[in-house]
Amino acid sequence: MRKIGVLLSVAILLFPAFVSADCADLGRFTNWYLEASYTIIFYDGQTPLARVEIPYCEITPLSTIRLINSYVCDSDQIMVDGVACLILTVTVLY
Repeated sequence: MRKIGVLLSVAILLFPAFVSADCADLGRFTNWYLEASYTIIFYDGQTPLARVEIPYCEITPLSTIRLINSYVCDSDQIMVDGVACLILTVTVLY
């Protein structure tokens, strides 16, 4: 019975790490790079800030990217060429 209690305690402590969304403060980004057709890496100068996957919008190297909020998380929106696009995942790189 004690083993079950210990395992349950560990699971409760680790569970938020598996279900929590990654978020990144992109308010200081100065440029971005199109890594793949739906993946952007945001930079502050030469420092990568985050990798953002936006699978439902067409992005080109000449696209205009505008943040709706400076702090973005999975399932937030971002403006690509004047169209609000859903962010699938945000991976922090700093």
